[in-house]
Amino acid sequence: MQVHHLGNKISLLHQFLAEIRDVTIQQDRMRFRRNIERIGEVLSLELSSSLHYSEKTITTPLGQKKTYELTDEIIVCSILRAGLNLHQGILNYFDRADSSFVSAYRKHTSELDFEIKVQYMATQDFTDKILILADPMLATGRSLVAAYKALKSQGKPKEIHILSVIGAQPGIAFLEENFPKDTHLWIADIDPELNEKGYIVPGLGDAGYLSYGEKL
Repeated sequence: MQVHHLGNKISLLHQFLAEIRDVTIQQDRMRFRRNIERIGEVLSLELSSSLHYSEKTITTPLGQKKTYELTDEIIVCSILRAGLNLHQGILNYFDRADSSFVSAYRKHTSELDFEIKVQYMATQDFTDKILILADPMLATGRSLVAAYKALKSQGKPKEIHILSVIGAQPGIAFLEENFPKDTHLWIADIDPELNEKGYIVPGLGDAGYLSYGEKL
């Protein structure tokens, strides 16, 4: 798997990351959601440079200009519910993309142990298309792997790109073991470890809760 760590470069991206991590700022729920969306836009722009384009000529009011048009068909698939803000940021740039959704969640068998359950999918045929998997918090990586396994019945994509906001090294290692070797991971920042509950440290907490509130 090829990892594209955007946080290695100093840019405005770091301001968005700082605001979603900062406990004094992240309580502004609307601002938190918007920053996740903006990070999705930054990740999408970087990803777009690896896709396929055709040359075309357009007519302006004063003449003609050669330009480029995206030729890939794209499907954005998000893991509910935390992936919705990231999904919107991706659609802001890939505005012709189709959308798919997978419900993958942690079902706890004890305070520290859990399994990933996939109970709902709304998808298209991925055959020969670019599949973008969106999950803002790449912790253990088990949700993404469970989603990928569930989606295999929907066709073989031409390429797989994973977009995440913050990930942990153990989760990235788990993806490398379970996704095809030519998969691309586009990620804003990488943290070193997980705690005993499988949350990213230092991370930012629970992205779903910060976006939408507590769930039962």
